[in-house]
Amino acid sequence: MPERRPTRLLPGALRSLRTPADPGFWRSPVRGARFTAVLGVVLLAGLTLLFVTGLLSYAAYNPDLNPVNDKTPDKGLLGFYLFSWPTGPHWLYRLTQGLHVTVGIVLVPVLLAKLWSVIPRLFALPPARSVGHALERLSLLLLIGGALFQFITGLLNIQLDYLFPGSFYTLHFYGAWVFLAGFVTHTALKAPQAVRVLRNGVPRGEPDTLAAPDPLPATLSRRGALAMVGAGSLLLLITSAGRSFDGPLRRIALLTPRGGTDPGPGPNAFQVNKTAAAVRITPADTGERWRLTVRGPAGELRFSRAELLAMEQHTAALPIACVEGWSTSDQQWRGVRLSDLAALAGFPDRPPGVFVESLQRGGSFRKAALRDNQVRDSRSLLALEVNGAPLSPDHGYPARIIVPAAPGVLNTKWVETLTFGEL
Repeated sequence: MPERRPTRLLPGALRSLRTPADPGFWRSPVRGARFTAVLGVVLLAGLTLLFVTGLLSYAAYNPDLNPVNDKTPDKGLLGFYLFSWPTGPHWLYRLTQGLHVTVGIVLVPVLLAKLWSVIPRLFALPPARSVGHALERLSLLLLIGGALFQFITGLLNIQLDYLFPGSFYTLHFYGAWVFLAGFVTHTALKAPQAVRVLRNGVPRGEPDTLAAPDPLPATLSRRGALAMVGAGSLLLLITSAGRSFDGPLRRIALLTPRGGTDPGPGPNAFQVNKTAAAVRITPADTGERWRLTVRGPAGELRFSRAELLAMEQHTAALPIACVEGWSTSDQQWRGVRLSDLAALAGFPDRPPGVFVESLQRGGSFRKAALRDNQVRDSRSLLALEVNGAPLSPDHGYPARIIVPAAPGVLNTKWVETLTFGEL
């Protein structure tokens, strides 16, 4: 029989047998320490802003005020905040939450590019060469896992796709702290190196551990790749930020539910979150038999809509700003001041907080608590009209709460009961 010669593998075949743990498996000429450092600096600024505005959003819900406002009752020390949420400037929540959501959307291409640039490190063997290296790998696990979880759940929430195995508020809250642990640790470990690379490049004689040892021919420079990431972020900015503005900008916000479509003509033609039909509010609930119940030291008082309209009416120009990041411009609301209703309830001098209950029978925030500073603000109203017309059913007819700088869910619609006093 003829002698069988051993099979010889060609270099290309050898490459095809490489695993992700082999540095030669990764051949993009774009990867490199400086490319990753630039993305890291952008994320350092952007993610810090996201975390700060997220904490502000948490504080705006006044979670320590009343259990109905607190969606994380077991938060412990993680639920700290340093001040009670103010009522001014009246656009405060519109700004902070708009920034939180917009920056989160804009950072998506940067985050994906950063993960792509360091993916070879995730497969490097051995998993830990020292205690410091083990700490770095652990921080990467928390950072990458936390970032992906926060971005995915946040984007789903923006799109009103509540595909969560629990409350979005709870999941996003605890996910943020897991992410922060990885973010702070990783930043402390890698920031000095990133700054050094940005200033001086990779030191001569030291290997660029992120660069491919056997790169393919370049078809795009690293500057070009960074430009593509920037262009992707700019496109997301243009097609999402307009949900917080009226006019042409809102019509080009095609990637968000509160952009792209015109809500229609008329005084009530501005965005809503939940419609009356969605929460099963019927004309029978809001018709002639509807009464507002006001409770306090003076007892229990009941008012028809006509009786409320006969009281002294006040006007306030305030926006609606939602946790999903969308908002309206200032609308002209007209109704009875909450402080005047508190006086009728038995608090003529220094109104306390109020517990608000809606006709809505189910769902989050059908009950909400407002602080005393919110009740005392002269712009805080039980609104009966908007832009010179009665409230539409979708905007809360027969009466709704409107408070400056408060998240939209605390501006309760279809109000049934106001209880003034200790919360």
